[in-house]
Amino acid sequence: MIAPRSILIWITGLLLVPAALISAADPTMVVVLLGAATLIAVVAVGDAVAVGDRLAGVEIQAPAITRLSKGVEGQFALQVFNRTDRALHIRVAIPTDRHVGCAERDRWVDLPAESGISVEFTCLPTVRGKYDLQQCCVAMASPLGLWIKRNTLPCQSEIRVHPDLMSERKRISAVFLNRGGAGAHIQRQVGRGREFDNLREYVAGDGYDEIHWKATAKRARPITKVLRIERTQEVNVIIDASRLSARVPDAPNRTAADIDDPAVSTMLERFVTAAMILGMAADKQGDRFGVMSFSDRVDNFVRARTGRSHYRSCRDAMYALQPRMVAPDFSELFAFIRMRLRRRALLVFLTCLDDPIVAENFAHCLPLIAKQHLVVVNMIRPWGVGELFSGEKVSSVDDVYSRLGGHLRLQQLEELQKGLQHSGARFNLVDNESLCPRLVSQYINLKHRQLL
Repeated sequence: MIAPRSILIWITGLLLVPAALISAADPTMVVVLLGAATLIAVVAVGDAVAVGDRLAGVEIQAPAITRLSKGVEGQFALQVFNRTDRALHIRVAIPTDRHVGCAERDRWVDLPAESGISVEFTCLPTVRGKYDLQQCCVAMASPLGLWIKRNTLPCQSEIRVHPDLMSERKRISAVFLNRGGAGAHIQRQVGRGREFDNLREYVAGDGYDEIHWKATAKRARPITKVLRIERTQEVNVIIDASRLSARVPDAPNRTAADIDDPAVSTMLERFVTAAMILGMAADKQGDRFGVMSFSDRVDNFVRARTGRSHYRSCRDAMYALQPRMVAPDFSELFAFIRMRLRRRALLVFLTCLDDPIVAENFAHCLPLIAKQHLVVVNMIRPWGVGELFSGEKVSSVDDVYSRLGGHLRLQQLEELQKGLQHSGARFNLVDNESLCPRLVSQYINLKHRQLL
């Protein structure tokens, strides 16, 4: 496609308008108008023909996947090739989503003959998710600059915007994420361990529960079994992606759509970030790590394993997770867990239970898995939930009623905590800013006490 540039429009106006005024004042001077129009037409047509088909030799290649972090400046690179025998001065543009945050979507570059260059675009993503780039646009000006010729080239690429983990990781002590590295401290392990190591002869003082009775009967003398601390355990983070997770923690029961700012961090955004941070800690501790997300059904499930490739699989499964405006179905979720997770594991739930009906459904279905697994439930403290005489001083009657309502909601959550504890689960009401540190601290404490 070829289109006129602004310079052609200005030249046409500067020449034809005076010529038209002269011919209108003196009809015998109409030849001036015809001559100016003919001159402009000949020059413009000649310049358009001179462009030719030079863009036919331009090719663009983009990486299949580009990974960026939300709120962190990154680079998106294109490889532009010139298959012709002459240098070109072209314009390269990428039609990306506004949430990718490209500082400049187009750039003029000099492309050498029979060569290629790399064109980098600086991006500052504002919303986590997946963005497809299916085509790129190239353009070049005519020799006189009167026309610009455009062409659209296929370009299959995918931009994945992940949550920013570095800012959260800096808040966590190095003892959690760097096993044996700087800042690490030796901790005494509570208990003698539960994993079988070997057999040895009986020594005076060994308890009856330490005797291996089958080996004792076979060898006709007391044999004691030696246990060791279990090093490899299974940790699964279960993320609630239902309607309650779409709320903003620091706003009064409002979602990102209500605020009309998708860049606002919702509860689900915090859940995904905390899950990835806990995955880092579990990997450093040598444990298997898995993730699961649910709403009215199980949306994603990555079975617990170890290694960097597995961590990338968990990250790819969670980075595009968005809340769905449905109620959570805990009966289907717990049935799925009961069938798929046969080995005892630590199940860390990141959910919202301030809705009484949702909390009742969770407590009703919890016994299905509580006896087999160690269940820890974490919930971000909703806006306004707190003790009656805490926080800033009230300034109006509405503040008094709001503070009273928050206190009553806190009492409901405390009653829920007692009920879940009676069923064998731990419930924690965590502030938004301290979610990641608290989550890692809980995991390290449970591992230290060998509760798995």
